[in-house]
Amino acid sequence: MFGTPPPNPIPIMDIIFLQELKIKTLIGVYPWELSTAQTIQLDLEIALPTSRACQTDKLDDALDYALIVQRIHETLAQKHFSLLEALAEHIAQLILGEFSSPWVKVSVAKLSAIRGVKKVGVCIERGRRETSSH
Repeated sequence: MFGTPPPNPIPIMDIIFLQELKIKTLIGVYPWELSTAQTIQLDLEIALPTSRACQTDKLDDALDYALIVQRIHETLAQKHFSLLEALAEHIAQLILGEFSSPWVKVSVAKLSAIRGVKKVGVCIERGRRETSSH
C-alpha cells in the first residue's frame, strides 16, 4: 500500500429541496386537457452553486426558495405542455439557467390521472452532479 495516493477528500454537495409543490396548469394532449387545468405535483432537488450560505448564514449567498416557486408558477401560467417530460425539462433548464445550479432533479406527477393510481409522472436529472470545494 506504499505509494498509494491519499483518499480524495469527502465531496461537498449542498442540495435544497422543495417537496409536494402543487400547481394547477394546462397539461396534456386530450381535447379536454387543452381547456381544463389539472393539478400537478412537483418535487425538486437543486444543487447549490456554492456552499457559501452554510458559512455566512446570509440569504444573499443562498438560493431563494420563494423566487424559485414564483418563477415556476409564472412559467406554468404562460405555457401549455403536452407531456410531463417536456414540462420537467423546461423547469430543469429554468433552474440551471436562472439560478446557476450545476445540477437539478425534477419530479413531475399528475394526481389521480388514471383510475386507481394516485400519481403518474416522470423524474429527470440535468446538469452535472459534481462536487465543489468551498
